[in-house]
Amino acid sequence: MRVLVVDDEKRLAQSIRVGLEAQGFAVDVAHDGTDGLWLAREHDYDAIVLDLMLPGINGYRVVAQLRTEKIWTPVLMLTAKDGEWDQVESLDSGADDFLTKPFSFPVLIARLRAISRRGAQARPTVLEAGDLTFDPTAGRAWRGEVEISLTAREAAMLSYLMRHKGDLVSKQQILEGVWDMAFDGDPNIVEVYIRHLRNKVDRPFSRNAIETVRGAGYRLASHGG
Repeated sequence: MRVLVVDDEKRLAQSIRVGLEAQGFAVDVAHDGTDGLWLAREHDYDAIVLDLMLPGINGYRVVAQLRTEKIWTPVLMLTAKDGEWDQVESLDSGADDFLTKPFSFPVLIARLRAISRRGAQARPTVLEAGDLTFDPTAGRAWRGEVEISLTAREAAMLSYLMRHKGDLVSKQQILEGVWDMAFDGDPNIVEVYIRHLRNKVDRPFSRNAIETVRGAGYRLASHGG
């Protein structure tokens, strides 16, 4: 397993390197965001350990740039212990997991193994289906250059459908993914919000991206309708 460690605390970075190598990992180290970004672009890593506060380019920008370039190497972000919003922004920027400093080395190993098992699967920070795009972090959607106004629940449903574009999803799957598994309201609420979405992302643009598969569920066309 090949890992890139990016941390400007040289003593900590060396400690991580030694510990990982003792566990059989191959490790490269960078001490600033610029070098870390270059290495991540040039080499195939199984995982990246990325500090948040870095000289040159900070960790947010490094991981966001990698995702923009469709480099999906799993990223474990190192954040401050009291940095709750740092953790939120790390995940929103495209990181796969975070670990607060100071941390337990066995936990670091376990987290690295966990994210590497997922592999370098596409996890874009902006979702796309043809000319339909959605930014989950901002909750904003567009058809081409035209922005579409969505409520929070409409945005959550669109995000779910776009993450499963091309797949048939049942009403129950949508309820669990957009509401929660304990939802005990009227399941027809799904149909209501599907109608709301169609009225915003399809009909004004003469599109039919959201398909009803009678008796089975719904499907968002991969090409955006």
